[in-house]
Amino acid sequence: MIQLDIPARHYGQQSMIGYAATPLMQVRVAFVGMGKRGQVGMKRWQCLPDTEIVALCDLYRESLDEAIQIFKENNTANKPLPATFSGPEAFKTVCKRSDVNLIYICTDWQHHVDIALEAMRQGKHVAIEVPAAMTLDEIWQLVDTSEQTRCHCIMLENTVYDYFESATLNMARHGMFGEIIHAEGGYLHNLGENWETWRIRYNQQYRGDNYPTHGFGPACQLFDIHRTDMLDYLVSVDTASFNGPLIYERMTGERPASFAEGDHTTTVVRTRRGKTILIKHDVMTTQPYSREYLVCGTEGFARKYPKHQLCLTPERLKGLGINLPSDFDPHAPLNDELTHEVLEMFVPDYMKHLENKGKELDSRGGMAYFMDWRLSQALLHGQPLDMDVYDLAEWCSLIELSRISLAHGSEPVAIPDFTRGSSPFLQNV
Repeated sequence: MIQLDIPARHYGQQSMIGYAATPLMQVRVAFVGMGKRGQVGMKRWQCLPDTEIVALCDLYRESLDEAIQIFKENNTANKPLPATFSGPEAFKTVCKRSDVNLIYICTDWQHHVDIALEAMRQGKHVAIEVPAAMTLDEIWQLVDTSEQTRCHCIMLENTVYDYFESATLNMARHGMFGEIIHAEGGYLHNLGENWETWRIRYNQQYRGDNYPTHGFGPACQLFDIHRTDMLDYLVSVDTASFNGPLIYERMTGERPASFAEGDHTTTVVRTRRGKTILIKHDVMTTQPYSREYLVCGTEGFARKYPKHQLCLTPERLKGLGINLPSDFDPHAPLNDELTHEVLEMFVPDYMKHLENKGKELDSRGGMAYFMDWRLSQALLHGQPLDMDVYDLAEWCSLIELSRISLAHGSEPVAIPDFTRGSSPFLQNV
């Protein structure tokens, strides 16, 4: 098994597990990166209570002009217009502003880390779009800087706030699946016309699962990773590059001499408690969109795609006060009516309260709005975040770790302990 070095924690750094920062009277946020993701994120934050958008930043002036127009059109609360900053170094000016306490990063993924490091060094909490970091070195820089500055560093992984994932995570925490022993996730998305040149060039250069967090994040939450279990090692395999070179040529007009990313990459992760996670990545083929979310426990099962499915024992269902239909089959999924009834029992209350506003601001059911609301509420009330910097580290680590496994003939690779021994799991073994 390939073992990787874990850099020592420097003097003065402290673990961020369970960390709660000083409560804020108001979350004063600056957006860096005002493309599509930045614009829709800004619209969500315009609707959050006790928040103010202080500044907008982008490489290009025209992007800022477009964003300001969108801000004006949605400014129902008549809040002050945010200041705007453009140019390659403008983010540094924004990070130094004394009236900002959160930097919300929506640039392309190759610029995430530089901006986040500058923000934390200036005493700002950081929220980073996915993937937050692409290499282990970048991940360790984020972990170290968060520990040094005591600034939150969260990845904006909205899939953990989707309806089905949230309900089944709550079911798991209430023991509805018994002991969960296996989970699956992934990102199968025929990008088609959604490809951007910078993204296809990255895939041309780098092999491995380059976009793992949408599937891996919800799976890790099911196993309560670095709290009651730890990631142990992974193995990755991939196909050859069949469609990748064709997409590259269509996007750039050039036929590449080589193409690193396989059309389909599969990674298997084992935890220290002997559980497994299967993660898939495919943005090259015509497979229908799926995040492959699946939960397998000793007494229950859930699957999200292609339709919501639950399998629970009669005892679990009766414990919920559900009268089983006469045609109940313990070997088949619950019917649609029962599935909906059970899920509704476990959807978090805040989602029900915010459902209408969430769906208004996010066509995917509201998950990104729920994510932003939870983040803002934690900062306002001085509470630990739902996802910490170690979640960010673990979920992003599959990018380079899968690459290492593939480069060595699918050899197992040990997954580093990004908590460096401070995990509650390690304290109790």
